[in-house]
Amino acid sequence: MKGVSILGSTGSIGVSTLDVIARHPDRYRIVALTANRQVDRLLEQCRRYRPKLAVLKDEQSAQQLRQQIEAEGLDVTVQAGQEGLNQAATHPEAPIVMAAIVGAAGLLPTLAAVKSTKQVLLANKEPLVMAGDIIMQNAKQAGAVLLPIDSEHNAIYQCLPDRFEVVGQGPLNPGLAALGVKRILLTGSGGPFRTHDPQALANVTPAQACKHPNWSMGPKISVDSATMMNKGLELIEACRLFACSPEKIDIVVHPQSVIHSMVEYVDGSVLAQLGNPDMRTPIAHALAWPKRMVSGVSSLDIFKVARLDFEPPDSKRFPCLLLARQSATVGGTSPTILNAANEEAVAAFLSGVLAFDKIPAIIGQTLKGMASIAAESLEVVLEADYQARQLARDIIGSAVIEIANRHQS
Repeated sequence: MKGVSILGSTGSIGVSTLDVIARHPDRYRIVALTANRQVDRLLEQCRRYRPKLAVLKDEQSAQQLRQQIEAEGLDVTVQAGQEGLNQAATHPEAPIVMAAIVGAAGLLPTLAAVKSTKQVLLANKEPLVMAGDIIMQNAKQAGAVLLPIDSEHNAIYQCLPDRFEVVGQGPLNPGLAALGVKRILLTGSGGPFRTHDPQALANVTPAQACKHPNWSMGPKISVDSATMMNKGLELIEACRLFACSPEKIDIVVHPQSVIHSMVEYVDGSVLAQLGNPDMRTPIAHALAWPKRMVSGVSSLDIFKVARLDFEPPDSKRFPCLLLARQSATVGGTSPTILNAANEEAVAAFLSGVLAFDKIPAIIGQTLKGMASIAAESLEVVLEADYQARQLARDIIGSAVIEIANRHQS
């Protein structure tokens, strides 16, 4: 029986992971669970799965959980903050770590898990976007196994030859060209505004942006899907995971979300991975790797699907895609700056401060305001993240003041 730590257990990926694991009680046991400040949700998970360790973001939330845990007589240690996250990521009884913390907050615990030679199920794309070379180098050095959970990257991995290693063990990969791969086709649904008039996007509400037509996700990733920044971040992540340049990746809008991505080979073959839009499929694939197991996902009814549509992305409606591709090409700390500015802009939109259509502008201005340098160390990456957030907040604040002044005049 293998122990599992879930970083971000109360989010959509964490809940789906627990659902898959619950179907195989003879194969897996929960060792550690972490959440932001969702005390009640984490308490319920502790009751059901009886982890050895539970972690919350701050000591106040941890103390609330600790009191309830003690009152119910549960044998669960409660910790808080970065130290607690690192304990969960490196717990000696958990060889498998699900990295599902949203945003840049997942970088340090993911890196800690990699350095501890874990089998890391990478659902949080930001660590690879921010510090991809550092993550991959440490995976190779430590002999950690790194498996993608994003449905698109998991699909790509399944379509690549068996001898390709998206893992940190064994020899270095010879590169996609040596494996006969011509290009990667990264699919995306286009989100809820695929057919909207770009002029109407100024009036989009957070509720509308979070209503994805196919997937059930948290608010941040839902907004990223609505701007298609999610696909831009995935492009950068794919470059890191599969050791390829941005030019080798084409983004394809596929509204049905049935084909999760494709790989084209030099002989003209195109391999695609299909399935219902349910994250339990890639989760089960990575948990059972290199074997397969039941995920709880229903069979794909191709007769009900009936048709599969494809179209190129609209760069005018989704300027975030171009910004992400440019950052991927520039490299260095540019993706870190891109990600930080996006997180700040999305947070401002969700709080009602910033209009939806201004998100790309905030990101673009932040990228212009900071020079990209070599991402040669974790300290450099974290400093770039900090500076980019400060700049993005200043730009957002200036934009808000300008709008207020216009309304007053």
